[in-house]
Amino acid sequence: MCWVTILIIAGLCGASLGQYNEEEDLAWLQYYMRQSRVSSYNYMPYYEDENPPYVYSYPAAPDTELEPGPEPQQAPSWQCPQECDCPPNFSSAMYCDTRNLRYLPFVPSRMKYVYFQNNLITAIQEGAFDNATELEWLALHNNQISSEKMGKRVFGKLKNLERLYMNNNNLTKVPSPLPRSLRELHLSYNQISRVPSNALEGLENLTALYLSHNFIFEMGASLKGLKSLILADLSYNHLRKVPDGLPMSLEQLYLEYNYINAIPADYFQVSPRLLYVRMSHNSLTNQGLSTNTFNSSSILELDLSYNQLQKIPRVNTNLENLYLQGNQINEFSISSFCSVVDVMNYSRLQVLRLDGNEIKRNAVPPDAPLCLRRATVIEI
Repeated sequence: MCWVTILIIAGLCGASLGQYNEEEDLAWLQYYMRQSRVSSYNYMPYYEDENPPYVYSYPAAPDTELEPGPEPQQAPSWQCPQECDCPPNFSSAMYCDTRNLRYLPFVPSRMKYVYFQNNLITAIQEGAFDNATELEWLALHNNQISSEKMGKRVFGKLKNLERLYMNNNNLTKVPSPLPRSLRELHLSYNQISRVPSNALEGLENLTALYLSHNFIFEMGASLKGLKSLILADLSYNHLRKVPDGLPMSLEQLYLEYNYINAIPADYFQVSPRLLYVRMSHNSLTNQGLSTNTFNSSSILELDLSYNQLQKIPRVNTNLENLYLQGNQINEFSISSFCSVVDVMNYSRLQVLRLDGNEIKRNAVPPDAPLCLRRATVIEI
């Protein structure tokens, strides 16, 4: 009986050890969320100085409160720089955030997830990460890094890097070259003024590009080769024209707070998966739009508020949310929503914002209820 008990205990220990190895990557993330609330980064677009007059239709990610975990223990000096924490239970993660560091400590070769955010780092020397070729996440946001003080190929050997956070720095150009493995690139709140067409060349795995709150006046065709791109945030820049050649994979395009005054015909047709388009606070006029610019069957939400439109542009019947407040529109044209109005043909529009225009409330045509039968909010 004693031997049977020993064998059962040994089997349970082996199973537990195997489970721990498989869940190591999840464990480090949970630990980090518990230990670094102040320095955690929100991966969804967020504008600190924006106070939107409306709520978009898709829900925000829930803010799940987790229980505090155990304090990390300091690993031996040969395993971890003395300036950082390398919890023994999460051996592939190194936490060097919020420590007033002015330089990058040595990164051990076993590291996959390294956090240097919220420091005073100004430079990244050549070869800084040559020893840590297994890195997957690299957080350098909220520092003072400038393009002039970065090595020319600091990310050259990081063949497994998936997420790079360099927002809130002093960059004047997009770091290049970047690893082809990259999936998320965060460069918001920098001083970038131009993105050359070859700046993002080879990033065929990139799914999310954050370039908001810069000084970009030219994008060229830099997005064209990003075959996996789902989200492009170019808001709060100095763009006077839309980027050339949207990827077919694109689902979310944010261009609000720029100086765009025209959109080429069939511009959105090349992206059959496009769902959300935000172009509020630009300089769009009806003269700068073709008849069917926004007549795309995939778009579900379109924000054209605070532009210079005088007429409601024609939209597809599949559109669900249309924001046009703060323009100069003076008529309610039902043909913008329904080319034919009858029992079988109607718009799927649910929310229509026309407040802050020049339309009078009694200007709504009598066939509007038939065309807009699904609308739950119409504000004039």
